[in-house]
Amino acid sequence: MKPMTEREIRAAFVNCSKGEAKRLSVPRDLADRPWDDLDYLGWRDPQAPDRAYLVTVLDGRPTALALRCPGPASWQARRSMCSMCLTAHTGGVSLMVAPKAGKARQQGNSVGAYICSDLACSLYVRGKKDAGAGSRPQESLTLEQKIERTVANVAAFLAKVTA
Repeated sequence: MKPMTEREIRAAFVNCSKGEAKRLSVPRDLADRPWDDLDYLGWRDPQAPDRAYLVTVLDGRPTALALRCPGPASWQARRSMCSMCLTAHTGGVSLMVAPKAGKARQQGNSVGAYICSDLACSLYVRGKKDAGAGSRPQESLTLEQKIERTVANVAAFLAKVTA
């Protein structure tokens, strides 16, 4: 993923108003992010622990989602698997819900997915971050194929939000 600026990120949101996008917390350390290892940029809002954000490039354009999720204190203690990167965590996967874009958002419709609570799927897939023993299933796929699968899963989630 190519590095993005705060302005690009704020302009990329598809499921919140421009005013909401202007007010949300964007990470201050954008220059320090491991952009070459990211399939998407994800972060939790430090001022609102029940909010998270995901930004990726879809069809050549930055696309961003605002997500609702349980706060850190309510993460489950049982083992769950992320639907994006297929990493299993004990207490490290949250149901993240995105309001749908457009008219469906106005009607209160939303889409949810189980995602790594720290939104670090790209780093788990590449082995740059470890979720512990047994967190990654044994697979015959290459690293490139695992990355492609993660990218496809993220794109499918975005497609559900924007449909």
